[in-house]
Amino acid sequence: MTQAQLSLHQLSKRFGSTTAVDSVTLSVDAGSFVGVIGRSGAGKSTLLRMINRLNEPSSGSVSYDGTVVTDLQGPALREWRRNCAMVFQQFNLIGRLDVLTNVLMGRLTSVPTWRALLTLWSDADKLAALEALDRFGMADFAAQRCDQLSGGQQQRVAICRALVQEPKIILADEPIASLDPRNTQLVMDALRGINKDLGITVLCNLHSLDVARNYCDRLVGMSAGRVVFDGAPHALTEDLVHALYGIEAAEVHTGAVAQSGAPGVVLPFARHA
Repeated sequence: MTQAQLSLHQLSKRFGSTTAVDSVTLSVDAGSFVGVIGRSGAGKSTLLRMINRLNEPSSGSVSYDGTVVTDLQGPALREWRRNCAMVFQQFNLIGRLDVLTNVLMGRLTSVPTWRALLTLWSDADKLAALEALDRFGMADFAAQRCDQLSGGQQQRVAICRALVQEPKIILADEPIASLDPRNTQLVMDALRGINKDLGITVLCNLHSLDVARNYCDRLVGMSAGRVVFDGAPHALTEDLVHALYGIEAAEVHTGAVAQSGAPGVVLPFARHA
């Protein structure tokens, strides 16, 4: 059995009196593709941001290969963020800069600060960026400004930027939320290619259950900040789909949901006052 490399233990995040993530405990095997599903406000984004330390947990811990990530500071924390790359819903690209330069920004954690400030990228850095762009059909756009690209093209550039960090984990936070079906497929195919071809672990927050089923090896369902389902996509029953998505259930295709008692861990829903 593959060793679980990423571990969350009783991880919680509170904003004032609001609990966004409530005592989440998970282990994620190296090389897996995990989809985190649930309604908006379920705590999915906050969970990923705590793993990357963009949000500090209120309690609990994150560990990777025996290292307590939540204790890291300074250079060790920067190294963790290099190993644990983020892909955001809003792309977070610099629109006035060309595609190649935006991708090269992923090398900032791996080159001396003076070189990055002077944009003195090595030939090896440029080759890595061009290879990443070529992998996802974007090499022809290397000299084009990012603000002239479509949303799907920009998201693929953002994935290339994450890839040149040479990460061990990619955290994708609703990467297809603003995309049409064609670009949704291109972006999800890119993430699946990174996972299957390169063996990089992917944790991907998704609102669409159909997309999550089609691409992910494992689904983690969240509601009110808690994990309420953890198992294979085919183990997610129709009743739990409705419980996860509530009044939005009509927007979620459930025709293919298995009715059998397939193995999966179903936990009681959190009840908050």
